[in-house]
Amino acid sequence: MVGSGYVGLVSGACFADFGHDVICVDKAVEKIEALKKGIIPIFEPGLDALVESNVKAGRLSFTTDLTEAVAEADVVFIAVGTPSRRGDGHADLGYVYAASSEIAAAIKGFTVIVTKSTVPVGTGDEVERIIRETNPEADFAVVSNPEFLREGAAIEDFKRPDRIVVGLSDERARAVMTEVYRPLYLNQSPLLFTSRRTSELIKYAANGFLAMKITFINEMADLCERVGADVQDVSRGIGLDGRIGSKFLHAGPGYGGSCFPKDTLALAKTAQDYDAPVRLIETTIAVNDNRKRAMGRKVIAAVGGDVRGKKVAVLGLTFKPNTDDMRDSPAIAVVQTLKDAGAIVSGYDPEGMENAKQMMDIEFASGPYQAAEGADVAVLVTEWNEFRALDLERLKSVMKSPILVDLRNVYRAPEVEAHGFTYTGVGKTEEVTKV
Repeated sequence: MVGSGYVGLVSGACFADFGHDVICVDKAVEKIEALKKGIIPIFEPGLDALVESNVKAGRLSFTTDLTEAVAEADVVFIAVGTPSRRGDGHADLGYVYAASSEIAAAIKGFTVIVTKSTVPVGTGDEVERIIRETNPEADFAVVSNPEFLREGAAIEDFKRPDRIVVGLSDERARAVMTEVYRPLYLNQSPLLFTSRRTSELIKYAANGFLAMKITFINEMADLCERVGADVQDVSRGIGLDGRIGSKFLHAGPGYGGSCFPKDTLALAKTAQDYDAPVRLIETTIAVNDNRKRAMGRKVIAAVGGDVRGKKVAVLGLTFKPNTDDMRDSPAIAVVQTLKDAGAIVSGYDPEGMENAKQMMDIEFASGPYQAAEGADVAVLVTEWNEFRALDLERLKSVMKSPILVDLRNVYRAPEVEAHGFTYTGVGKTEEVTKV
C-alpha cells in the first residue's frame, strides 16, 4: 500500500483483517515510526484497534522502503494524495506519477498496480506508460479500483461496501483482484468489473452527484425560509421516493472535506478539457462556495445585523463529526465571515482542535460551555453527538445573550425557545415573504 494516509491506512488495515499480508509504505519517516509504535496519525473510529490487532497478528507492517515492499508484492495499491492543483483546479497527479516511477523500478514478476487514489479519466493510461517506459521488461497490469469511504465510517464502508468497482482489461489482473476481494465477494458485495476509464469516471460521477444532492437541498432550504415551509419535512417528503432516497438530503452549511470539493472541481475541469462541460457540477461548486459565507451572514443577522466586538461561540470545527479533518470545512468560511465583520470568535471541537489551530486564528476552548462563556450567540456548525444533548439551561447561564444558531437543524425551535433562547435553524421560518 503506497501511501499511508487516510485511504492507504484504512484500506491496508482492512485488507490485513481479511487475512492478506499488507505492507504500508510512506516517505514520511515520522509517520512510519509513529505507526510502528501504534500511534495513529488520523482520527477514525475503530482504526487504532484494527491496526493494533493486525500488527500483532503479523499481517500488517510499515516501512519507508518502497523497493523491498514492491519486490515482494503481488498487488501494489497507489493510495497517495491527489489535491487540487494550484492555479487551475485540476487534480495534482504529481504524487501518483512519482510513485509509478518508483514502483516500476522495483517490480519483480507479474504485478498488479492498482490506483486507489481518486484520479481523472485517463490517469491509468499514463501510469501504464510511465511504468513501461521506466522498466520495459516489467510484467504488470494497471487497474483502477476507486475507494468509496466516508470519513467517520470508513471501516464499515470498506467491510460492507455498496459495491466494489474494478476497472481493467487484463484477465490475469481480474483473477488477482477477485482473490483480493474474495472475503467481500463471498458476503454478496457486488463486484463490478468495467473498463479502466469507466472505473475512473464512476468515482467522480458518484461524488459529483452526492455533492449536487446536498447543494439541491440547501437551495430548497433557502426557498423554505422565504415561503414559510420546513426543509426537514421537504427532505422527508422527497426522500421517501425510492427514486430519490433520503441520504444526503440534510440542509446545512454546505459540503466540505477531502473529497467533494476537490473531486467536483477536478470533474468540471476534466469535462471542460474534453469539451463536454458538466454545467450542473459547475453550478454546484459555485453555490456551495457561496453558501459557506452566507451561513456566516446568517449568524450576523441572528444578532441584529452587527457582530462587531461581540463574542460568537462556534461549536464544531471539522467538516463532519467523527473525524479530525478540517479540509474545506464550512466552519473555516463561517469563522472568517464573522471575523471580517469584527466578531470575537471562540471555538471548540471534540477532535479537530489541533488541525483547526493551523487554519484559523480564534480563541480555542476546552468544551462547549467554556466556548460559550460570555457569548452573544452560539453557533452549532458540526453535528457531533456531544452537541446533540447540550444542557440548555447551563448554556444559557454562561452566555451573555441566549441566541442559538443551529446550522445542522439538530434541535427543534420549541424545545430551545422553552429554555428562553432565540433560535434560528436552516430552512425554517414562520414568516412568509412574497416577491
